[in-house]
Amino acid sequence: MTILLLLIPLSLMLLVVAVGAFWWAVKRGQFDDLDTPAIDILRDDPPKHD
Repeated sequence: MTILLLLIPLSLMLLVVAVGAFWWAVKRGQFDDLDTPAIDILRDDPPKHD
């Protein structure tokens, strides 16, 4: 039962870190364009000749 005294605060700290990472990613614009990266792989770029 005493393990709960360690695991509950540890899980709450992990939750705070995860929410902070998500908030940081949203503020930095990581989720602004979700469609273009999936389509970019399908586009054919013209071959580059030197």
